[in-house]
Amino acid sequence: MPRDHVSPERNGVSRRALLERTCLGFGSMVLNDLLAASSAPTVPIYSDLSARRTHFPAKAKAIIQLVQNGGPSQMDLFDPKPELQRLAGKPLPGGVEIHQPNNVNTLLPSPFEFKKRGQCGMDISDVLPHTAAIADELCFIRSMHTAHNNHLEGLNMLLTCKIFPGRPVMGAWISYALGTENQSLPAYVVLRDPTGYTIGGKQLWANGYLPALYQGVEFSMKGSPVHHLSPPEPQPDGAQRSSLDFLAQLNQKHLSEHPGESELEARIRNFELAARMQLAAGDVADISKETEATKKLYGVDDPVAGPYGLRCLMARRLVERGVRFVQVTTSPGQPWDHHSRIKQDMHKIATEVDQGSAALVKDLKSRGLLDSTIVMWAGEFGRLPTTQNGDGRDHNRNAFTIWFAGGGFKKGLIYGETDEFGYKAVVDRVPVPDMIATVLHQLGLDHSKVQYPYGGRLETPSDVTVTGAKVVPAIITDPPKVS
Repeated sequence: MPRDHVSPERNGVSRRALLERTCLGFGSMVLNDLLAASSAPTVPIYSDLSARRTHFPAKAKAIIQLVQNGGPSQMDLFDPKPELQRLAGKPLPGGVEIHQPNNVNTLLPSPFEFKKRGQCGMDISDVLPHTAAIADELCFIRSMHTAHNNHLEGLNMLLTCKIFPGRPVMGAWISYALGTENQSLPAYVVLRDPTGYTIGGKQLWANGYLPALYQGVEFSMKGSPVHHLSPPEPQPDGAQRSSLDFLAQLNQKHLSEHPGESELEARIRNFELAARMQLAAGDVADISKETEATKKLYGVDDPVAGPYGLRCLMARRLVERGVRFVQVTTSPGQPWDHHSRIKQDMHKIATEVDQGSAALVKDLKSRGLLDSTIVMWAGEFGRLPTTQNGDGRDHNRNAFTIWFAGGGFKKGLIYGETDEFGYKAVVDRVPVPDMIATVLHQLGLDHSKVQYPYGGRLETPSDVTVTGAKVVPAIITDPPKVS
């Protein structure tokens, strides 16, 4: 046999060793990936929005996520620090992690007054009077911490457990795992300010590597709730149905010639959903039948609080009709980002979102929906206790506060602590993956068993194999039993 045809094994080198020693080892990496893929356990792959069984009995069946872009300041809203007030103007011992160069290591006192609220005695700033009135319904986590000080990376982390784009957001994972109860509305709806996008834009409701069907669907707050949902001109009876049936035949033929294209499959299913949505979406958007008391509760006629209040009211109407996940965003940009003028500018954004957020909790409770609906209020990180630009605060990934209401989260609870200046979470620290694992648990899902094969491994919402994420039992009723 010519030497050129001698196998690596007969020449004293195994094929695996040859792959390891040549081409910088990339051949071995590819082989391992192929072997991992071939031996990976099979998991169910979903491509529809049918309602699916939970892993165990669920406390909640829907979630409303109030995303507070910009990084709300914990020591000015939810986490009062007497030492910050007492030592105002003095340096913080040891300094802080610098994000932007114009920080000064000088402690900045909060310009807001805190009071004990509700029977639980929870401290909430006077800049949030409506939220203060629902203190006994809230579960505060004061010991959140995250992985990055930039806005977009922080938002990615909050929603996907990674700072880089490409992973599915929480809403996409949940709609994938559970489907939806109403087949005439999307499983995952996004309600944004009609004047523009917050930082991150559509990345905040991306499906990542999940099928495109599970990305968030934007509902407009002006005019038709979904663009191009209805024909621009009236059509004769039956004409539109005939057109849709013919289009469905063409789509199915095209799909059979291009199997496995999730974007194509999602587009076909979205067309079918759009036909069913023509009546359902119009009904959701029509608030004329809401009582005047309800409209007043949300402040929909108020020029400042009204736009956000209307989105919160729409969120209630959507979960009331079986939508699984609703995401509500703030005004465009990053309105909680107070590098200066914290007193004036925080009052502005707080006034925009405070009434609607609190009204949502009150309204859900009055209708018997709060127990089965999780309301989540969260920004991407917190702020530093030191000063920036004289009267502002820079980003802080080491500590921030979020709150939950309903869905089996404990009422009137404060969980975790930061240090005496609010700089770092120090007691009962909660990383983002643990928070996501806990939310999924309340929806009846084991975060480690919600899986999707991608890149040679089984991905999960909490990235559990990397993060070691676990449920936080102290913040929920009937926590999972530890075996």
